[in-house]
Amino acid sequence: MPVICLCSAAGAPGVTTTAVGLAMNWARPVLLVESDPSGSNGLLGGMFRGAREYESGLLDIAASPLAMYDAVRDATRPIEGTEVRYLVGLQTHTQAPGLENLWAPLGEELADLEHTGQDVIVDAGRLGLVGSPEPLLARADLTLIVTRSHLPALAAARSWVEQLRSAPTPWRQPGVLMVGEGQPYRSKEVHKALGLPVISTIADDPAGAAVYHRGAPAPRRFGGSGYVRSLHTCAQAITGAVARYRTELVKDVNA
Repeated sequence: MPVICLCSAAGAPGVTTTAVGLAMNWARPVLLVESDPSGSNGLLGGMFRGAREYESGLLDIAASPLAMYDAVRDATRPIEGTEVRYLVGLQTHTQAPGLENLWAPLGEELADLEHTGQDVIVDAGRLGLVGSPEPLLARADLTLIVTRSHLPALAAARSWVEQLRSAPTPWRQPGVLMVGEGQPYRSKEVHKALGLPVISTIADDPAGAAVYHRGAPAPRRFGGSGYVRSLHTCAQAITGAVARYRTELVKDVNA
């Protein structure tokens, strides 16, 4: 079961929207984990438009006397009519320091959930914030920096890529997920600039993204739109990248 983390270097490239969109178009059962330390409340206040109240989430897991597996199980909730379950994150950024000791054991638990048949997508928010879930980013099978393709976004991403190369705990498999290819730069140019593989791209479609960002009504023929097709393509590319990474690990062990 792959654990995929999405994060951003700067600005608002659409990490939460992309995480939600991928989860809603994932081919297998998937757990969507909100670990954005900004307390952006991307699900309850976003896609659900406040129609669902907070019941339990990461803070409850941190305070629970139960074993981590039981605490995570009790805190997750289903999205009816789908194979998506979600784990609510912070409701305000002031709660972020309270989760400092949760990230490492939570990362271990997410990686150990393979027997449930679920994949995991983590919305890790913006890099460098107080309370950033660094252990989740480092432990994930694939950690993707979500970025736009214009120069300011790429400059910010490059700054973080250079810092990550000397980090005491490097990411296992870093990559880039680009929103809006060709605006103005394309995948090959971004790969050359950042030195990381561009795993996939997401169409820049504000009307389509609004469905997952703030629960807007789906545009006509939304299911067959270029935006949704790009989410499906991205999900397949992510799954393929994780499979290749795991195959390479087995080869290295057996070498």
